[in-house]
Amino acid sequence: MKHRKKLFVAGGIALVALIVLLNVARPGNGKGAEITVEKAQARDLVEKVSATGEIKPKKNVNISTDVAGKILRILVQEGQEVRKGELLMKIDSAIYEANADRDRETIAQSQAQLISQEATLKKARRYLERRQELFEQGLISREQYEDAVAQQEIAEANQKASRHLIEQARASLKSSTDAIGKTSIVSPIDGIVTSLKVEEGEVAIIGTMNNPGTVLMTIADLSVMEAEVLVDETDVVRVRPGKRADVTVDAIPGTVVSGKVTEVGNSAIASAAASAGTESRDFKTVITLDRPPAALKPGFSASADIIIEEKKGVLSVPIAALVIQERDDPAKKGAKVEREGVFVAEKGRAVFRELQKGIAGDMYIEVRAGLGQGAEVVSGPFAALKKLKDGDPIRVARAKK
Repeated sequence: MKHRKKLFVAGGIALVALIVLLNVARPGNGKGAEITVEKAQARDLVEKVSATGEIKPKKNVNISTDVAGKILRILVQEGQEVRKGELLMKIDSAIYEANADRDRETIAQSQAQLISQEATLKKARRYLERRQELFEQGLISREQYEDAVAQQEIAEANQKASRHLIEQARASLKSSTDAIGKTSIVSPIDGIVTSLKVEEGEVAIIGTMNNPGTVLMTIADLSVMEAEVLVDETDVVRVRPGKRADVTVDAIPGTVVSGKVTEVGNSAIASAAASAGTESRDFKTVITLDRPPAALKPGFSASADIIIEEKKGVLSVPIAALVIQERDDPAKKGAKVEREGVFVAEKGRAVFRELQKGIAGDMYIEVRAGLGQGAEVVSGPFAALKKLKDGDPIRVARAKK
């Protein structure tokens, strides 16, 4: 009986050991990491470049003065619509009108002198002709003849001087008349007065090389609006004129305005941080909006998604599933190279598959090669995915369809 009992116990132990071994060998029943999977399948992908900036009108004119003077009248107000050539402001023109009157008087006096000098010149020429005949006949001395020549030359010089004085006065009158015209400030474009920076009674000054002049007002054509955004240097190489973009404005929530890239800067926007090497550089990119809403105003902050590429029904996997693994370098014995790919759940094990990638959307990335339709890709959690190695046992917690 004791011998039989020992046989029963030994057989029981052997049976339990066999069951344990079978359970360990059975796929998915080990103590592997608990992971989630998502199938590789066809999806529509849109690759975008995001950037922020502000709304600006295509035509934006800062109006300054070309003449100095006191502002007498302002005929418009901020927010008013104006037409090209419309009078906006009047600057005191008294000093320029006085200069014009002086120039006219100078011209009149010089013209009267010119008439007298022309008569004198004619008389001097006739006198010289008579003196020349007498000199050739030997009836007068050379000195008397040379006196006649000198009188004619003086008369010609006086006539030329009067002509030059008239020309100078006319040029001065033209300048004075032009200045009088410039005291009437008119609109150079059709648009809206977006900024009025002066008041009646202030003195408008002319800008110089070192000192900017008075900016009287700003007029913008709001019929064509642009979003001027800053694109990071790592993304700007993919942005080209003609690319479609979706622009959202913080001040108008829920509104998406479509547009096209019309300008991509060739030089980086300088900043103190970028110059110090602590930040990447940005490039100015202009997006012309197709149909800007009436509520859109210059200066509104904006965010833009520039569409780089779109693909329909391409095989894709979650971006979060991508991992980098070290593999043996076939070109160099003993060396390691980094390979990017995903882990695929196969028979309770994580199998690394290197991928050839395509465009990337918001959540998914295109797979050009390295994976088949329906493959169960390990998509998380991040902590488990970070530690996972090729061939590690795994337990699928939940599958997404």
